[in-house]
Amino acid sequence: MREPDLRRAIAAARSVAASAGLAVEDVVVLQSSAKVALRLLPCDVLARVSAGDPRAAQLEVDLAHALVDAGCPVARPDPRLESRAYREDDLAITWWTFYTAGAALSAGDYGHALRRLHLGMRGVEPPAAVPHALDRIESARRLLDDRDLTPELPDEERGLLTRVLGELPAELADRGGGQLLHGEPHAGNLLATAHGPLFIDLETCCRGPVEFDLAHAPPAVDEHYPGADLALARRCRLVVLAMVTTWRWDRDDQLPDGRRLAAEWLAQIRTMLAVG
Repeated sequence: MREPDLRRAIAAARSVAASAGLAVEDVVVLQSSAKVALRLLPCDVLARVSAGDPRAAQLEVDLAHALVDAGCPVARPDPRLESRAYREDDLAITWWTFYTAGAALSAGDYGHALRRLHLGMRGVEPPAAVPHALDRIESARRLLDDRDLTPELPDEERGLLTRVLGELPAELADRGGGQLLHGEPHAGNLLATAHGPLFIDLETCCRGPVEFDLAHAPPAVDEHYPGADLALARRCRLVVLAMVTTWRWDRDDQLPDGRRLAAEWLAQIRTMLAVG
């Protein structure tokens, strides 16, 4: 978020926490991009603040409760506040347990946690609002097709990304297959806590083959996910990389250092295509 919006987010989180009887003397900004993560002290609660439609935030809270009940390794909503997305002006605020850091995670820890997440998700009925993975890819395709939305993307790179996103594995393009997925279980959404590895940011949940999720993890994790189709995971990794690279060229993208990341990922895509 931009500085004025960040100040509004902090004020909104303070206001809601105070109305719930939580003591707030300090606010630490943990992350600020399209959404803001704030640690409120001394009550020690994590607030996630986003602008726009609150339904996505509410879906995340509802899914978190269902997945915790199913035994999935996900962060819990804070029990001291109501299990809902709070509204403050045009902002949606959700409340989460703050976890102390644990030991660094190995590739094996990562793979086993992702496998546990998927096994638990199989017992959770996906809400109707959860999209298919193909819908997420289509959102990137629309950005590539509309030069007004991606005005700074060079033609050569636009053509490359369009080609990669047009070559979907059949297993990924099948809307009738797959299961509930995290959607973006990359390393930034996996916390190493004293309670073990826990996934966060469930707003990205979608449906599809587990290999779509596995493609967001480092390649070293592949061998620690029993039963995965590793060839499909590699093909999905190329599609996922093209998708997130396209998002970095969105004129409204707020990810810090996004264009530098886009350049790095484009180089990775070219390397992966050359290797075959």
